[in-house]
Amino acid sequence: MTRRVTTPEPGWARAYRTVTAVWLLGKALTLAVNAVTFPRLRPAPVPPGGPRVSILIPARNEAANLPVTLPGVLAQGAHEVLVLDDRSDDGTGDIARSLGARVIPGAARPDGWHGKPWACQQLLRAASGDILIFTDADVTWHPGALGGLLRELHASGADLLSVQPRQSNVTPGERLLTPLVDAAVLSYFPFPLLRMTPPHPLATIANGQVMAYRRAALTRVGGYAAVRDQVLEDTVMARKLGQLGLRVSTVMGQRCIGVRMYRSYPDSVAGFGKNALPIHLNSRAFMLASVALHVAGHTLPWLLPLPNRNALRAASLLERLAVNLIAGRRTPADLAEGLLGPVTPLLALPVMVRALRRRVSWKGREYRQ
Repeated sequence: MTRRVTTPEPGWARAYRTVTAVWLLGKALTLAVNAVTFPRLRPAPVPPGGPRVSILIPARNEAANLPVTLPGVLAQGAHEVLVLDDRSDDGTGDIARSLGARVIPGAARPDGWHGKPWACQQLLRAASGDILIFTDADVTWHPGALGGLLRELHASGADLLSVQPRQSNVTPGERLLTPLVDAAVLSYFPFPLLRMTPPHPLATIANGQVMAYRRAALTRVGGYAAVRDQVLEDTVMARKLGQLGLRVSTVMGQRCIGVRMYRSYPDSVAGFGKNALPIHLNSRAFMLASVALHVAGHTLPWLLPLPNRNALRAASLLERLAVNLIAGRRTPADLAEGLLGPVTPLLALPVMVRALRRRVSWKGREYRQ
């Protein structure tokens, strides 16, 4: 009878499998917690006699988006809707005006200011509301969204409530990277940790696509001057509010608030390329380590002849599926995005290459990193 000889597993393989398994398990546990605890917006009527609400839209060359999104914002029942035409050259201001919004012509950007913080600062000066909601021009507001947002703002007691809009992806190229916005939040930040008071700086997040402030809180932090030179102004603002002892929270948009961020894979690379370094605390070493970990966890299990690799392979397929289910993206095409898990880190490599540059450009403006 021939005895089968088992080759011992190399030490490097054991270490790789252990580190990867622990990392993926941590993400899976975070997803499980967020599936239960992360709040979701639900449609509600605007309460009568409630606070005065200003919805504020910074817009630079948004002629293609505003005819789609602005009518839904105007129908919410806010006291005022202001659009800041940030020196557009595509008729953005005329379109917003024709749809019924009050349009403010943007002033020249002062030295030391980035584009979006300056646009938001001008809107802050012009707004009259007690609740100030900044929303991007590509964000879609569905019926009952404002009432649901005000209800969540009251229930959470937040001084800043940001929304994670439900992603709307139409073309195959949009599906490659854009949904990773949800993955970054839901698989790394357990919601109970986000609600700690005072918040930890590394567990403080916000999404600039929709930011609802109590006016007193935004005034106390100094308005958008506090983040005048920040590319990732939303998260930095949330951290500054937390340092003042103010409460920051977030909510998923679900069927109330959605967004179509980018229209193609190259657009996603350009958009994420400007944010990737600030998201990694402006540390290129941290960003490169993150890239290596994602390749190791999601791609290498399909390439290396490791023992017991099927569990790692399954995790690489199921993670994006789980994220989409939690975020409320449940069409067959949305769920099929899970199949992209093994190649997603490779698709993200051009983002990181772009983010390594000393200067990044966005909407015709260049920013030093």
